[in-house]
Amino acid sequence: MKKFLLHPAAKPVLFVLCLLPLSWLVYAAATDQLGANPAEALVRATGDWTLRALCLVLAVTPMRVVTASPQLARFRRMLGLFVYFYALLHLLSYSWFDMGFDLAEITRDIAKRPFILVGFLAFCLLTLLAATSFNRAIRALGGRSWQALHRAVYGIAGLAILHFFWMRAGKNDFAEVALYGALIAALLGWRLWRHLAAGKARPGGQGKVASVP
Repeated sequence: MKKFLLHPAAKPVLFVLCLLPLSWLVYAAATDQLGANPAEALVRATGDWTLRALCLVLAVTPMRVVTASPQLARFRRMLGLFVYFYALLHLLSYSWFDMGFDLAEITRDIAKRPFILVGFLAFCLLTLLAATSFNRAIRALGGRSWQALHRAVYGIAGLAILHFFWMRAGKNDFAEVALYGALIAALLGWRLWRHLAAGKARPGGQGKVASVP
């Protein structure tokens, strides 16, 4: 398995897998399989896949450490860009199907509805991370500053869950919110536990606490 992770075909395979949800949505839209409200189905589906991709990104480091597979780190950037890709599709679906690309109406809706505002804030932060995900940006910012900036993904995860929670609150349907919330809490909790454990491992449990990727 670890040999495959280093194989030149591994990234192309992952790229194709990450495009499968979009392929299905395009096919379902073309063949009228999105239900009675195709527009709402597309908005919801792109949002769901954004959240799933975000969970995958957050799972890379725990999986890399637990399975002793440092090779997994080479896929994190691609997965992160797919989070942004599906978030962009989610925003475009909302802007098109719900708002007809009326910029003034979209601006009013963002200001009026908290769950839209939170989702838009998460998208803005994702845009910043996507724009600085390349080697040139890493060199320009410096490794430490770049890492500090990209820890914003933890805040993005919280905003995404809050956006999902408020969106489902209108229908009093929190089952999926609880599932994703528990998963993200576990992934972030693992990082916190490892961060604290690294600090205690130092002589006397003092000194600067090691950072967790």
